[in-house]
Amino acid sequence: MAVTVYTKNNCVQCKMTKKTLEQYGIDFVEKNVEEDAQAMDTLKSQGYQAVPVVFADQAEPIKGFRPDLLKQLKVAI
Repeated sequence: MAVTVYTKNNCVQCKMTKKTLEQYGIDFVEKNVEEDAQAMDTLKSQGYQAVPVVFADQAEPIKGFRPDLLKQLKVAI
């Protein structure tokens, strides 16, 4: 399952989301919207205005730091 995490610099929720995914052994690709204009455009085009946002194949996007939903993602993988 491909997992992508959209983040920005100095974002506590982003750091916690990445840390939780790492603890669960979930591999992910990080896209920093402050360093990647295309990543920012992708999020905005889908209606998102804040990070983190986690996208995973065949799963609903996860907005914000949601340990409960990240745990469900771990089970789904």
